[in-house]
Amino acid sequence: MPFVQSKWRQYMMLLGRAAAAAPALLATRVASVRQRPSDKAADDRGHVQVTRERVVTQSVIPVYGYKIAQVHPHDRTSYTQGLVVESGVVYEGTGLYGQSKLRQWELRSGRILNEIDLDPNYFGEGITALDGTIYQLTYLSNTGFTYDQGTLRRKDSFRYITQGWGLTNDGKQLLMSNGSSAIVVVDPKTFDVVGCIFVSDAIGPVGFLNELLYADGKLYANVWQTDFIAIIAPKTGKISGWIDLAGLNCEPGDLVYPYVLNGIAYNTNTGRLLVTGQCWPNVYEIELVSRTGNEARGS
Repeated sequence: MPFVQSKWRQYMMLLGRAAAAAPALLATRVASVRQRPSDKAADDRGHVQVTRERVVTQSVIPVYGYKIAQVHPHDRTSYTQGLVVESGVVYEGTGLYGQSKLRQWELRSGRILNEIDLDPNYFGEGITALDGTIYQLTYLSNTGFTYDQGTLRRKDSFRYITQGWGLTNDGKQLLMSNGSSAIVVVDPKTFDVVGCIFVSDAIGPVGFLNELLYADGKLYANVWQTDFIAIIAPKTGKISGWIDLAGLNCEPGDLVYPYVLNGIAYNTNTGRLLVTGQCWPNVYEIELVSRTGNEARGS
């Protein structure tokens, strides 16, 4: 993944702005995960950067709908923060203080094969699997963990300077989101930052990038608190497509904020995306549907 050196100052400035805004953002996000579904008064949507209007009324970037190809069971107590699927086995990282874990389960049946709990002081975030090792982020602790993929035995820990949100890899390096419009490229052995991808659409930067997936040379990112997944060109950071998952939530009356869409994986056996949400009862295997007009809903 090439890193343009001139972008480094921009990245450091971005971190400075993120730090300045941190108190309000952190208060909103931490409050959100403690909020009851019925507590609409505390539902602060003011931080949503990408609106439906911004995505569906433009014509520069294609917007895809979806078709549900298969429905898989999902433990609705799992506050999904990271999702990986390999050979019919799901590796899932979950969040919330006192409930965070790394879990291995069977996609077809939902049967739990193995799991490990995080210390109650850690809020688990994104995960990825690379060369037999699972990497897991935490939210505010600036600490990540590595595990043996086969046994889930913890191997080591590592540090980073930003918040931890989503995590994936391109086969060589780790790609990490932190709630901003920047995806940080990290060496998986030294954990040094070796690059940064600045994500934007035709209007400008796209922030609040959450769960990540790298598949077939493309980056996919959930945009927090929206129905959208951004399809990103890794070399440029430009968004090449939007996936509109409006209507996918099967319990819209109960699964309200903060139980939002989050979790993207790729099923190599079928060539389809798998998506879910936090404490949702299902993982959906979907096919993308081209639209003749961006105003059309997903199917």
